[in-house]
Amino acid sequence: MVRARPFLTLLTALLLALPGVAVLSSAARAADADLVVNGGFESGLAGWSCTAATTVGSPVRSGGSALQATPAGSDYAQCAQTVSVQPGAQYTLTGYARGSYVYLGASGTGTTDVSTWTQSAPDWQKLTTTFTTGTSTTRVTVYTHGWYGTGAYYADDVSLVGPGGSTGQPPATPTGLRSGTVTSSSVALSWSAVTGATGYAVYRDGTKVQTVTGTSATVSGLSAATAYSFQVTAVNGAGESAKSAAVTATTTSGSSGGSTGLPTHALVGYLHASFANGSGYTRLADVPDSWDVIDLAFGEPTSATSGDIRFNRCPVTECPNVESDADFKAAVRAKQAVGKKVLISIGGANGQVQLTTTAARDTFVSSVSNIIDSYGLDGLDVDFEGHSLSLDANDTDFRNPTTPVIVNLISALKTLKAKYGSKFVLSMAPETFFVQMGYQYYGTGKWGGQDPRCGAYLPVIYALRDDLTLLHVQDYNSGPIMGLDNQYHSMGGADFHVAMTDMLLTGFPVAGDANNVFPPLRPDQIAIGMPASTNAGNGYVAPAEVTRTLDCLTKKANCGSYATHGTWPALRGLMTWSVNWDRYSNWEFQKNFDAYFG
Repeated sequence: MVRARPFLTLLTALLLALPGVAVLSSAARAADADLVVNGGFESGLAGWSCTAATTVGSPVRSGGSALQATPAGSDYAQCAQTVSVQPGAQYTLTGYARGSYVYLGASGTGTTDVSTWTQSAPDWQKLTTTFTTGTSTTRVTVYTHGWYGTGAYYADDVSLVGPGGSTGQPPATPTGLRSGTVTSSSVALSWSAVTGATGYAVYRDGTKVQTVTGTSATVSGLSAATAYSFQVTAVNGAGESAKSAAVTATTTSGSSGGSTGLPTHALVGYLHASFANGSGYTRLADVPDSWDVIDLAFGEPTSATSGDIRFNRCPVTECPNVESDADFKAAVRAKQAVGKKVLISIGGANGQVQLTTTAARDTFVSSVSNIIDSYGLDGLDVDFEGHSLSLDANDTDFRNPTTPVIVNLISALKTLKAKYGSKFVLSMAPETFFVQMGYQYYGTGKWGGQDPRCGAYLPVIYALRDDLTLLHVQDYNSGPIMGLDNQYHSMGGADFHVAMTDMLLTGFPVAGDANNVFPPLRPDQIAIGMPASTNAGNGYVAPAEVTRTLDCLTKKANCGSYATHGTWPALRGLMTWSVNWDRYSNWEFQKNFDAYFG
Protein backbone atom coordinates (compact mmCIF):
# COMPACT_ATOMS: atom_id res chain seq x y z
CA MET A 1 0.00 0.00 0.00
CA VAL A 2 2.80 2.39 0.80
CA ARG A 3 4.53 3.97 -2.15
CA ALA A 4 8.35 4.19 -1.88
CA ARG A 5 9.88 7.59 -2.58
CA PRO A 6 12.18 7.65 -5.61
CA PHE A 7 15.81 8.26 -4.67
CA LEU A 8 16.00 11.34 -6.89
CA THR A 9 13.01 12.93 -5.17
CA LEU A 10 14.63 12.39 -1.77
CA LEU A 11 17.96 13.73 -3.08
CA THR A 12 16.24 16.85 -4.40
CA ALA A 13 14.59 17.45 -1.03
CA LEU A 14 17.98 17.15 0.70
CA LEU A 15 19.59 19.60 -1.71
CA LEU A 16 16.80 22.11 -1.15
CA ALA A 17 17.45 21.91 2.58
CA LEU A 18 21.15 22.88 2.23
CA PRO A 19 22.05 26.56 2.63
CA GLY A 20 23.21 28.27 -0.53
CA VAL A 21 21.95 25.60 -2.91
CA ALA A 22 19.62 27.16 -5.48
CA VAL A 23 17.67 24.95 -7.82
CA LEU A 24 16.30 27.83 -9.85
CA SER A 25 18.39 30.70 -11.15
CA SER A 26 17.72 34.20 -9.89
CA ALA A 27 16.69 35.25 -13.42
CA ALA A 28 14.14 32.46 -13.63
CA ARG A 29 12.78 33.26 -10.17
CA ALA A 30 12.09 36.84 -11.22
CA ALA A 31 9.45 35.54 -13.66
CA ASP A 32 8.03 32.96 -11.28
CA ALA A 33 4.44 33.03 -10.05
CA ASP A 34 2.11 30.79 -8.14
CA LEU A 35 0.13 29.10 -10.91
CA VAL A 36 -2.43 27.22 -8.77
CA VAL A 37 -5.88 28.80 -8.67
CA ASN A 38 -7.59 28.77 -5.27
CA GLY A 39 -4.75 26.82 -3.67
CA GLY A 40 -6.03 27.73 -0.20
CA PHE A 41 -9.57 26.51 -1.00
CA GLU A 42 -10.98 29.85 0.11
CA SER A 43 -13.42 29.70 -2.83
CA GLY A 44 -14.62 26.20 -2.09
CA LEU A 45 -13.52 23.72 -4.74
CA ALA A 46 -13.43 26.29 -7.55
CA GLY A 47 -10.65 25.48 -9.99
CA TRP A 48 -10.32 21.90 -8.72
CA SER A 49 -11.74 18.63 -9.96
CA CYS A 50 -12.39 16.40 -6.95
CA THR A 51 -14.06 13.21 -5.81
CA ALA A 52 -15.47 12.70 -2.32
CA ALA A 53 -14.32 16.16 -1.25
CA THR A 54 -15.61 19.30 0.40
CA THR A 55 -14.19 22.36 2.14
CA VAL A 56 -14.22 22.87 5.91
CA GLY A 57 -13.63 25.75 8.28
CA SER A 58 -11.60 23.61 10.67
CA PRO A 59 -8.88 22.47 10.70
CA VAL A 60 -7.23 25.04 8.43
CA ARG A 61 -3.58 26.02 8.08
CA SER A 62 -4.29 29.57 6.96
CA GLY A 63 -7.28 31.59 5.87
CA GLY A 64 -10.79 30.36 6.52
CA SER A 65 -11.00 27.10 4.57
CA ALA A 66 -9.17 23.87 3.80
CA LEU A 67 -9.84 20.78 1.73
CA GLN A 68 -11.33 17.68 3.35
CA ALA A 69 -11.49 14.54 1.21
CA THR A 70 -12.50 11.04 2.22
CA PRO A 71 -11.23 7.95 0.37
CA ALA A 72 -13.89 5.27 -0.02
CA GLY A 73 -13.90 1.90 -1.71
CA SER A 74 -11.60 2.02 -4.73
CA ASP A 75 -11.57 5.83 -4.81
CA TYR A 76 -8.74 7.59 -2.97
CA ALA A 77 -10.39 11.04 -3.07
CA GLN A 78 -8.16 12.91 -5.50
CA CYS A 79 -8.37 16.67 -6.07
CA ALA A 80 -6.62 17.84 -9.23
CA GLN A 81 -6.03 21.04 -11.17
CA THR A 82 -4.46 21.49 -14.60
CA VAL A 83 -2.30 24.60 -15.07
CA SER A 84 -0.46 26.17 -17.99
CA VAL A 85 3.35 25.97 -17.87
CA GLN A 86 6.35 26.66 -20.09
CA PRO A 87 8.38 23.92 -21.78
CA GLY A 88 11.79 23.15 -20.30
CA ALA A 89 11.16 25.13 -17.11
CA GLN A 90 11.64 24.24 -13.45
CA TYR A 91 8.79 24.22 -10.91
CA THR A 92 8.36 23.74 -7.18
CA LEU A 93 5.14 22.15 -5.92
CA THR A 94 4.26 22.74 -2.27
CA GLY A 95 1.28 21.97 -0.08
CA TYR A 96 0.32 21.31 3.52
CA ALA A 97 -1.39 18.11 4.64
CA ARG A 98 -2.99 16.50 7.69
CA GLY A 99 -3.94 12.84 7.99
CA SER A 100 -2.54 9.46 7.07
CA TYR A 101 -1.06 8.60 3.68
CA VAL A 102 -1.61 11.99 2.03
CA TYR A 103 0.00 12.50 -1.38
CA LEU A 104 0.97 15.62 -3.34
CA GLY A 105 2.17 15.27 -6.91
CA ALA A 106 2.28 16.38 -10.52
CA SER A 107 1.53 14.43 -13.70
CA GLY A 108 1.93 15.17 -17.40
CA THR A 109 5.27 16.89 -16.80
CA GLY A 110 6.78 15.51 -20.00
CA THR A 111 9.77 14.25 -18.04
CA THR A 112 9.43 12.32 -14.77
CA ASP A 113 6.13 12.69 -12.94
CA VAL A 114 6.71 13.33 -9.24
CA SER A 115 4.92 12.88 -5.94
CA THR A 116 5.66 13.16 -2.26
CA TRP A 117 3.65 11.95 0.72
CA THR A 118 3.31 11.71 4.45
CA GLN A 119 2.52 8.50 6.25
CA SER A 120 1.14 10.25 9.31
CA ALA A 121 0.58 13.95 9.91
CA PRO A 122 -1.47 14.63 13.06
CA ASP A 123 -0.84 18.34 12.47
CA TRP A 124 -0.14 20.36 9.32
CA GLN A 125 2.94 19.04 7.54
CA LYS A 126 4.62 20.69 4.56
CA LEU A 127 5.07 18.58 1.43
CA THR A 128 7.40 19.76 -1.35
CA THR A 129 8.61 18.33 -4.64
CA THR A 130 10.16 19.75 -7.82
CA PHE A 131 10.20 18.90 -11.50
CA THR A 132 11.31 20.16 -14.90
CA THR A 133 8.85 20.20 -17.79
CA GLY A 134 9.54 18.51 -21.10
CA THR A 135 10.54 20.33 -24.26
CA SER A 136 6.95 20.46 -25.55
CA THR A 137 4.96 20.45 -22.28
CA THR A 138 2.51 23.33 -21.89
CA ARG A 139 0.09 21.92 -19.30
CA VAL A 140 0.67 19.99 -16.07
CA THR A 141 -1.81 18.50 -13.60
CA VAL A 142 -1.13 18.91 -9.90
CA TYR A 143 -3.03 16.78 -7.41
CA THR A 144 -3.46 15.67 -3.85
CA HIS A 145 -5.07 12.44 -2.70
CA GLY A 146 -5.33 9.98 0.17
CA TRP A 147 -5.26 6.21 0.19
CA TYR A 148 -7.77 3.38 0.37
CA GLY A 149 -9.57 2.98 3.68
CA THR A 150 -7.45 5.46 5.65
CA GLY A 151 -10.13 7.99 6.52
CA ALA A 152 -10.44 11.68 5.72
CA TYR A 153 -7.39 13.80 4.95
CA TYR A 154 -6.94 17.56 4.80
CA ALA A 155 -4.93 19.81 2.46
CA ASP A 156 -4.33 23.54 2.35
CA ASP A 157 -2.14 26.19 0.71
CA VAL A 158 -1.20 24.23 -2.41
CA SER A 159 1.10 26.19 -4.74
CA LEU A 160 3.06 25.59 -7.92
CA VAL A 161 5.81 28.18 -8.30
CA GLY A 162 7.47 28.70 -11.69
CA PRO A 163 7.08 30.60 -14.97
CA GLY A 164 3.52 30.73 -16.22
CA GLY A 165 2.47 29.52 -19.64
CA SER A 166 0.43 31.32 -22.26
CA THR A 167 -3.11 30.76 -21.05
CA GLY A 168 -5.22 32.95 -23.27
CA GLN A 169 -8.78 33.66 -22.15
CA PRO A 170 -11.67 31.31 -21.37
CA PRO A 171 -14.64 31.78 -23.68
CA ALA A 172 -17.66 33.94 -22.90
CA THR A 173 -20.68 32.58 -21.04
CA PRO A 174 -23.23 30.87 -23.31
CA THR A 175 -26.61 32.53 -23.83
CA GLY A 176 -29.97 31.39 -25.13
CA LEU A 177 -30.19 28.15 -23.15
CA ARG A 178 -33.62 26.59 -23.68
CA SER A 179 -35.31 23.23 -23.28
CA GLY A 180 -36.81 21.24 -26.14
CA THR A 181 -38.39 17.80 -26.13
CA VAL A 182 -39.11 16.54 -22.62
CA THR A 183 -39.90 12.90 -21.81
CA SER A 184 -40.31 11.00 -18.55
CA SER A 185 -36.55 10.36 -18.43
CA SER A 186 -34.84 13.00 -20.60
CA VAL A 187 -34.66 16.70 -21.46
CA ALA A 188 -33.31 18.10 -24.72
CA LEU A 189 -31.34 21.35 -24.44
CA SER A 190 -29.89 23.84 -26.93
CA TRP A 191 -28.05 27.17 -26.73
CA SER A 192 -26.28 29.77 -28.85
CA ALA A 193 -22.71 29.18 -30.07
CA VAL A 194 -19.84 30.97 -28.32
CA THR A 195 -16.89 32.30 -30.31
CA GLY A 196 -13.64 30.53 -29.42
CA ALA A 197 -15.30 27.63 -27.59
CA THR A 198 -14.05 24.14 -28.36
CA GLY A 199 -16.77 22.44 -26.31
CA TYR A 200 -19.54 22.89 -23.78
CA ALA A 201 -20.30 21.41 -20.35
CA VAL A 202 -23.87 20.73 -19.25
CA TYR A 203 -24.83 20.99 -15.57
CA ARG A 204 -27.89 19.42 -13.92
CA ASP A 205 -28.78 20.92 -10.54
CA GLY A 206 -25.25 22.29 -10.26
CA THR A 207 -23.46 19.02 -11.14
CA LYS A 208 -21.61 18.54 -14.43
CA VAL A 209 -23.28 15.63 -16.23
CA GLN A 210 -22.19 15.89 -19.87
CA THR A 211 -19.69 17.49 -22.24
CA VAL A 212 -20.40 18.06 -25.94
CA THR A 213 -18.76 19.80 -28.90
CA GLY A 214 -21.97 21.16 -30.43
CA THR A 215 -24.68 23.51 -29.17
CA SER A 216 -27.23 20.92 -28.11
CA ALA A 217 -27.46 17.97 -25.74
CA THR A 218 -30.00 15.56 -24.35
CA VAL A 219 -29.71 14.79 -20.66
CA SER A 220 -31.10 11.33 -19.97
CA GLY A 221 -31.45 9.00 -16.99
CA LEU A 222 -33.85 11.39 -15.25
CA SER A 223 -36.73 10.57 -12.94
CA ALA A 224 -40.31 11.00 -14.11
CA ALA A 225 -42.45 13.94 -12.95
CA THR A 226 -39.38 15.71 -11.54
CA ALA A 227 -38.20 19.31 -11.88
CA TYR A 228 -34.56 19.84 -12.88
CA SER A 229 -32.43 22.98 -13.27
CA PHE A 230 -29.92 23.09 -16.16
CA GLN A 231 -26.97 25.37 -16.98
CA VAL A 232 -24.22 25.24 -19.59
CA THR A 233 -20.64 26.56 -19.81
CA ALA A 234 -18.28 27.10 -22.74
CA VAL A 235 -14.81 25.54 -22.69
CA ASN A 236 -11.50 26.03 -24.51
CA GLY A 237 -7.83 25.38 -23.81
CA ALA A 238 -7.68 28.32 -21.40
CA GLY A 239 -10.48 27.10 -19.18
CA GLU A 240 -14.22 27.20 -18.61
CA SER A 241 -16.62 30.12 -18.69
CA ALA A 242 -19.07 31.03 -15.97
CA LYS A 243 -22.35 29.08 -15.93
CA SER A 244 -25.20 30.35 -18.06
CA ALA A 245 -28.54 31.46 -16.72
CA ALA A 246 -30.50 28.44 -15.54
CA VAL A 247 -33.47 26.92 -17.30
CA THR A 248 -35.89 24.61 -15.48
CA ALA A 249 -37.70 21.66 -17.04
CA THR A 250 -40.01 19.08 -15.49
CA THR A 251 -40.04 15.56 -16.88
CA THR A 252 -43.36 13.99 -17.80
CA SER A 253 -45.08 11.33 -15.72
CA GLY A 254 -43.60 7.86 -15.91
CA SER A 255 -45.31 4.54 -16.19
CA SER A 256 -46.75 4.92 -12.66
CA GLY A 257 -45.95 1.35 -11.84
CA GLY A 258 -47.18 -0.10 -15.11
CA SER A 259 -50.59 -1.76 -14.98
CA THR A 260 -50.31 -2.91 -11.36
CA GLY A 261 -53.08 -0.52 -10.31
CA LEU A 262 -51.36 1.14 -7.36
CA PRO A 263 -52.62 4.56 -6.27
CA THR A 264 -50.45 7.61 -6.90
CA HIS A 265 -49.31 7.54 -3.27
CA ALA A 266 -49.35 4.19 -1.51
CA LEU A 267 -49.03 3.01 2.08
CA VAL A 268 -47.20 -0.33 2.36
CA GLY A 269 -47.11 -2.46 5.49
CA TYR A 270 -45.96 -5.89 6.61
CA LEU A 271 -48.55 -8.07 8.31
CA HIS A 272 -47.30 -10.69 10.77
CA ALA A 273 -49.08 -13.61 9.14
CA SER A 274 -46.90 -16.50 10.36
CA PHE A 275 -46.14 -15.29 13.91
CA ALA A 276 -47.42 -12.89 16.56
CA ASN A 277 -44.56 -11.55 18.76
CA GLY A 278 -45.24 -8.72 21.20
CA SER A 279 -47.52 -6.78 18.90
CA GLY A 280 -50.19 -9.45 18.80
CA TYR A 281 -51.88 -11.08 15.83
CA THR A 282 -53.95 -8.95 13.42
CA ARG A 283 -56.43 -10.65 11.14
CA LEU A 284 -56.10 -9.71 7.47
CA ALA A 285 -59.77 -8.67 7.35
CA ASP A 286 -59.13 -6.22 10.18
CA VAL A 287 -56.39 -4.29 8.35
CA PRO A 288 -57.81 -0.79 7.60
CA ASP A 289 -58.36 0.26 4.02
CA SER A 290 -55.62 2.88 4.28
CA TRP A 291 -53.08 0.12 3.60
CA ASP A 292 -52.64 -0.19 -0.17
CA VAL A 293 -50.05 -2.99 -0.21
CA ILE A 294 -50.01 -5.70 2.45
CA ASP A 295 -46.91 -7.89 2.59
CA LEU A 296 -47.56 -11.22 4.30
CA ALA A 297 -44.58 -11.98 6.56
CA PHE A 298 -43.04 -14.42 5.88
CA GLY A 299 -42.46 -17.23 3.44
CA GLU A 300 -39.32 -19.08 4.55
CA PRO A 301 -37.18 -21.86 3.02
CA THR A 302 -37.01 -25.42 4.32
CA SER A 303 -33.22 -24.88 4.40
CA ALA A 304 -31.01 -21.96 3.40
CA THR A 305 -30.00 -23.47 0.05
CA SER A 306 -33.07 -25.55 -0.87
CA GLY A 307 -35.01 -22.79 -2.63
CA ASP A 308 -38.13 -24.52 -1.30
CA ILE A 309 -40.28 -21.72 0.17
CA ARG A 310 -43.14 -22.51 2.56
CA PHE A 311 -45.78 -20.16 3.96
CA ASN A 312 -46.93 -21.46 7.33
CA ARG A 313 -49.66 -19.37 8.87
CA CYS A 314 -49.50 -18.56 12.56
CA PRO A 315 -50.56 -21.55 14.69
CA VAL A 316 -53.49 -21.14 17.08
CA THR A 317 -51.20 -21.87 20.03
CA GLU A 318 -49.32 -18.64 19.30
CA CYS A 319 -52.18 -16.67 17.74
CA PRO A 320 -55.45 -17.62 19.48
CA ASN A 321 -57.47 -15.27 17.24
CA VAL A 322 -56.03 -16.55 13.96
CA GLU A 323 -58.61 -16.97 11.19
CA SER A 324 -59.14 -20.18 9.24
CA ASP A 325 -57.52 -20.72 5.84
CA ALA A 326 -60.91 -20.21 4.21
CA ASP A 327 -61.45 -16.89 6.00
CA PHE A 328 -57.89 -15.82 5.23
CA LYS A 329 -58.34 -16.48 1.52
CA ALA A 330 -61.69 -14.69 1.60
CA ALA A 331 -59.99 -11.68 3.19
CA VAL A 332 -57.41 -11.68 0.38
CA ARG A 333 -60.21 -11.54 -2.19
CA ALA A 334 -62.02 -8.80 -0.25
CA LYS A 335 -58.90 -6.63 -0.12
CA GLN A 336 -58.36 -7.09 -3.84
CA ALA A 337 -61.98 -6.19 -4.56
CA VAL A 338 -61.34 -2.67 -3.20
CA GLY A 339 -58.04 -2.26 -5.06
CA LYS A 340 -55.55 -3.45 -2.44
CA LYS A 341 -52.54 -5.64 -3.22
CA VAL A 342 -51.60 -8.62 -1.08
CA LEU A 343 -48.11 -10.08 -1.55
CA ILE A 344 -46.12 -12.91 -0.07
CA SER A 345 -42.89 -11.61 1.44
CA ILE A 346 -39.97 -14.03 1.28
CA GLY A 347 -37.13 -14.04 3.78
CA GLY A 348 -37.05 -11.77 6.80
CA ALA A 349 -34.45 -11.88 9.52
CA ASN A 350 -34.85 -15.63 10.07
CA GLY A 351 -35.44 -16.76 6.49
CA GLN A 352 -32.02 -16.96 4.82
CA VAL A 353 -32.40 -17.80 1.11
CA GLN A 354 -29.34 -18.72 -0.94
CA LEU A 355 -30.06 -19.92 -4.47
CA THR A 356 -26.64 -21.44 -5.00
CA THR A 357 -27.70 -23.77 -7.82
CA THR A 358 -30.05 -23.71 -10.79
CA ALA A 359 -31.97 -26.54 -9.11
CA ALA A 360 -32.60 -24.30 -6.09
CA ARG A 361 -33.62 -21.52 -8.49
CA ASP A 362 -36.20 -23.72 -10.18
CA THR A 363 -37.52 -24.96 -6.84
CA PHE A 364 -37.84 -21.35 -5.69
CA VAL A 365 -39.93 -20.48 -8.75
CA SER A 366 -42.23 -23.46 -8.37
CA SER A 367 -42.70 -23.16 -4.59
CA VAL A 368 -43.33 -19.40 -4.68
CA SER A 369 -45.78 -19.91 -7.56
CA ASN A 370 -47.61 -22.49 -5.46
CA ILE A 371 -48.02 -20.01 -2.59
CA ILE A 372 -49.23 -17.25 -4.92
CA ASP A 373 -51.69 -19.55 -6.65
CA SER A 374 -52.97 -21.18 -3.44
CA TYR A 375 -53.88 -17.86 -1.83
CA GLY A 376 -54.61 -15.88 -4.99
CA LEU A 377 -51.94 -13.26 -4.24
CA ASP A 378 -50.92 -10.27 -6.34
CA GLY A 379 -47.19 -10.76 -6.28
CA LEU A 380 -43.94 -11.13 -4.39
CA ASP A 381 -41.88 -9.07 -1.96
CA VAL A 382 -38.16 -9.96 -1.73
CA ASP A 383 -36.96 -9.36 1.82
CA PHE A 384 -33.61 -11.14 1.74
CA GLU A 385 -31.51 -10.20 4.77
CA GLY A 386 -28.48 -11.44 6.66
CA HIS A 387 -26.31 -13.69 4.51
CA SER A 388 -28.79 -14.42 1.74
CA LEU A 389 -26.91 -12.24 -0.76
CA SER A 390 -23.16 -11.72 -0.99
CA LEU A 391 -20.74 -11.23 -3.86
CA ASP A 392 -17.89 -13.50 -4.90
CA ALA A 393 -14.43 -11.97 -4.73
CA ASN A 394 -14.11 -11.52 -8.50
CA ASP A 395 -17.63 -10.13 -8.99
CA THR A 396 -17.05 -6.38 -9.38
CA ASP A 397 -19.56 -5.16 -12.02
CA PHE A 398 -23.15 -4.71 -10.81
CA ARG A 399 -24.32 -4.64 -14.44
CA ASN A 400 -22.89 -8.09 -15.18
CA PRO A 401 -22.95 -10.17 -11.98
CA THR A 402 -21.39 -13.63 -11.89
CA THR A 403 -22.11 -14.78 -8.32
CA PRO A 404 -24.52 -17.75 -8.45
CA VAL A 405 -26.87 -16.58 -5.66
CA ILE A 406 -27.24 -13.24 -7.48
CA VAL A 407 -27.57 -14.63 -11.00
CA ASN A 408 -30.06 -17.31 -9.94
CA LEU A 409 -32.23 -14.87 -7.98
CA ILE A 410 -32.40 -12.51 -10.97
CA SER A 411 -33.37 -15.41 -13.23
CA ALA A 412 -36.03 -16.61 -10.79
CA LEU A 413 -37.64 -13.19 -10.42
CA LYS A 414 -37.67 -12.61 -14.18
CA THR A 415 -39.32 -16.01 -14.64
CA LEU A 416 -42.03 -15.19 -12.10
CA LYS A 417 -42.67 -11.79 -13.66
CA ALA A 418 -42.95 -13.35 -17.12
CA LYS A 419 -45.27 -16.07 -15.82
CA TYR A 420 -47.78 -13.73 -14.20
CA GLY A 421 -47.53 -10.77 -16.58
CA SER A 422 -47.70 -7.01 -16.22
CA LYS A 423 -50.11 -7.03 -13.26
CA PHE A 424 -47.63 -8.96 -11.12
CA VAL A 425 -46.45 -6.74 -8.26
CA LEU A 426 -42.73 -7.13 -7.49
CA SER A 427 -41.23 -5.31 -4.53
CA MET A 428 -37.96 -5.45 -2.63
CA ALA A 429 -37.06 -4.49 0.94
CA PRO A 430 -33.27 -4.54 1.26
CA GLU A 431 -31.34 -3.03 4.15
CA THR A 432 -29.21 0.09 3.61
CA PHE A 433 -26.05 -2.03 3.94
CA PHE A 434 -26.98 -3.85 0.72
CA VAL A 435 -27.88 -0.75 -1.31
CA GLN A 436 -26.69 2.73 -0.26
CA MET A 437 -23.50 1.34 1.31
CA GLY A 438 -22.57 0.49 -2.27
CA TYR A 439 -21.68 4.15 -2.76
CA GLN A 440 -18.55 3.50 -0.67
CA TYR A 441 -17.95 -0.22 -0.97
CA TYR A 442 -18.95 -2.99 -3.36
CA GLY A 443 -18.32 -6.60 -2.39
CA THR A 444 -14.85 -7.45 -1.17
CA GLY A 445 -13.34 -4.50 -3.07
CA LYS A 446 -10.39 -4.37 -5.45
CA TRP A 447 -7.95 -5.12 -2.66
CA GLY A 448 -10.11 -7.58 -0.71
CA GLY A 449 -10.97 -7.47 2.94
CA GLN A 450 -14.39 -5.79 2.69
CA ASP A 451 -17.68 -7.42 3.63
CA PRO A 452 -18.85 -9.26 0.47
CA ARG A 453 -22.46 -8.29 1.23
CA CYS A 454 -21.79 -4.55 0.67
CA GLY A 455 -24.02 -3.37 -2.16
CA ALA A 456 -25.05 -6.95 -2.99
CA TYR A 457 -28.65 -5.96 -3.84
CA LEU A 458 -27.53 -3.50 -6.53
CA PRO A 459 -27.17 -6.05 -9.36
CA VAL A 460 -30.60 -7.48 -8.52
CA ILE A 461 -32.29 -4.08 -8.49
CA TYR A 462 -30.50 -3.06 -11.68
CA ALA A 463 -31.43 -6.23 -13.57
CA LEU A 464 -35.10 -5.95 -12.52
CA ARG A 465 -35.35 -2.16 -12.84
CA ASP A 466 -37.98 -2.37 -15.61
CA ASP A 467 -39.99 -5.05 -13.79
CA LEU A 468 -39.71 -3.63 -10.27
CA THR A 469 -42.91 -2.15 -8.91
CA LEU A 470 -41.59 -0.90 -5.57
CA LEU A 471 -38.27 -0.58 -3.81
CA HIS A 472 -38.64 0.23 -0.13
CA VAL A 473 -35.22 0.12 1.51
CA GLN A 474 -35.34 -0.47 5.25
CA ASP A 475 -34.19 2.89 6.61
CA TYR A 476 -33.99 1.37 10.09
CA ASN A 477 -31.76 -0.93 12.12
CA SER A 478 -28.97 0.75 10.14
CA GLY A 479 -25.56 2.09 11.01
CA PRO A 480 -24.38 5.48 9.71
CA ILE A 481 -24.38 5.61 5.89
CA MET A 482 -22.54 8.10 3.67
CA GLY A 483 -24.79 10.18 1.42
CA LEU A 484 -24.04 11.92 -1.85
CA ASP A 485 -22.76 14.90 0.16
CA ASN A 486 -19.95 12.59 1.37
CA GLN A 487 -21.14 13.00 4.95
CA TYR A 488 -22.30 10.19 7.20
CA HIS A 489 -25.99 10.25 8.11
CA SER A 490 -27.49 8.47 11.11
CA MET A 491 -30.99 7.36 11.97
CA GLY A 492 -33.24 9.47 14.15
CA GLY A 493 -34.40 12.32 11.92
CA ALA A 494 -35.65 13.37 8.51
CA ASP A 495 -32.15 14.00 7.09
CA PHE A 496 -31.33 10.28 7.15
CA HIS A 497 -34.40 9.37 5.10
CA VAL A 498 -33.91 12.30 2.74
CA ALA A 499 -30.25 11.42 2.10
CA MET A 500 -30.94 7.71 1.60
CA THR A 501 -33.88 8.34 -0.74
CA ASP A 502 -32.05 11.04 -2.70
CA MET A 503 -29.37 8.45 -3.55
CA LEU A 504 -31.97 6.15 -5.12
CA LEU A 505 -33.61 8.95 -7.11
CA THR A 506 -30.36 10.60 -8.23
CA GLY A 507 -28.15 7.56 -8.81
CA PHE A 508 -24.63 7.19 -7.47
CA PRO A 509 -21.15 5.98 -8.43
CA VAL A 510 -20.60 2.48 -7.07
CA ALA A 511 -17.57 2.18 -4.77
CA GLY A 512 -16.66 5.76 -5.66
CA ASP A 513 -16.07 4.92 -9.34
CA ALA A 514 -17.37 7.81 -11.46
CA ASN A 515 -17.36 5.53 -14.50
CA ASN A 516 -19.60 2.94 -12.83
CA VAL A 517 -22.82 4.73 -11.87
CA PHE A 518 -25.91 3.00 -10.50
CA PRO A 519 -28.71 4.79 -12.39
CA PRO A 520 -31.65 6.46 -10.65
CA LEU A 521 -34.98 4.73 -10.23
CA ARG A 522 -38.30 6.38 -11.01
CA PRO A 523 -39.97 8.13 -8.06
CA ASP A 524 -43.11 6.03 -8.54
CA GLN A 525 -40.94 2.98 -7.77
CA ILE A 526 -39.77 4.31 -4.39
CA ALA A 527 -41.41 4.04 -0.98
CA ILE A 528 -39.46 4.97 2.15
CA GLY A 529 -39.15 2.25 4.79
CA MET A 530 -39.64 3.33 8.42
CA PRO A 531 -40.49 1.56 11.68
CA ALA A 532 -44.06 2.17 12.83
CA SER A 533 -43.15 2.67 16.49
CA THR A 534 -40.30 2.53 18.98
CA ASN A 535 -41.21 -1.12 19.56
CA ALA A 536 -40.83 -2.02 15.90
CA GLY A 537 -37.11 -1.35 15.48
CA ASN A 538 -34.26 1.10 15.79
CA GLY A 539 -34.61 4.28 13.79
CA TYR A 540 -38.13 5.32 14.69
CA VAL A 541 -38.94 8.94 13.85
CA ALA A 542 -41.92 10.89 15.09
CA PRO A 543 -44.73 11.89 12.69
CA ALA A 544 -43.34 15.43 12.41
CA GLU A 545 -40.06 14.04 11.05
CA VAL A 546 -41.96 11.82 8.61
CA THR A 547 -43.75 14.93 7.35
CA ARG A 548 -40.45 16.82 7.04
CA THR A 549 -39.06 13.95 4.96
CA LEU A 550 -42.00 14.01 2.57
CA ASP A 551 -42.00 17.82 2.33
CA CYS A 552 -38.32 17.90 1.41
CA LEU A 553 -38.45 15.15 -1.20
CA THR A 554 -41.76 16.04 -2.87
CA LYS A 555 -41.76 19.84 -2.49
CA LYS A 556 -38.14 20.78 -1.65
CA ALA A 557 -39.56 22.47 1.42
CA ASN A 558 -38.89 22.03 5.14
CA CYS A 559 -35.49 20.50 4.34
CA GLY A 560 -32.66 20.18 6.83
CA SER A 561 -28.91 20.13 6.29
CA TYR A 562 -28.96 17.71 3.34
CA ALA A 563 -29.47 19.32 -0.08
CA THR A 564 -31.40 17.07 -2.44
CA HIS A 565 -30.56 16.75 -6.14
CA GLY A 566 -34.15 17.13 -7.30
CA THR A 567 -37.82 17.34 -6.34
CA TRP A 568 -40.02 14.27 -6.72
CA PRO A 569 -43.76 14.89 -6.28
CA ALA A 570 -44.42 11.45 -7.79
CA LEU A 571 -42.67 9.64 -4.90
CA ARG A 572 -44.82 6.56 -4.37
CA GLY A 573 -45.14 6.65 -0.59
CA LEU A 574 -44.12 4.94 2.64
CA MET A 575 -43.49 1.41 3.87
CA THR A 576 -43.49 0.40 7.50
CA TRP A 577 -42.63 -2.48 9.74
CA SER A 578 -45.34 -3.23 10.54
CA VAL A 579 -49.14 -3.15 10.37
CA ASN A 580 -49.21 -5.02 13.67
CA TRP A 581 -46.89 -2.60 15.43
CA ASP A 582 -48.83 0.36 14.06
CA ARG A 583 -52.05 -1.09 15.45
CA TYR A 584 -50.25 -1.57 18.76
CA SER A 585 -49.44 2.19 18.69
CA ASN A 586 -53.00 3.30 17.89
CA TRP A 587 -52.32 3.56 14.13
CA GLU A 588 -50.00 6.56 14.48
CA PHE A 589 -48.09 5.86 11.25
CA GLN A 590 -51.23 5.26 9.19
CA LYS A 591 -52.97 8.37 10.50
CA ASN A 592 -50.01 10.57 9.63
CA PHE A 593 -49.85 9.14 6.09
CA ASP A 594 -53.59 9.70 5.59
CA ALA A 595 -53.32 13.26 6.87
CA TYR A 596 -50.44 14.04 4.51
CA PHE A 597 -51.72 12.53 1.29
CA GLY A 598 -55.44 12.79 1.98
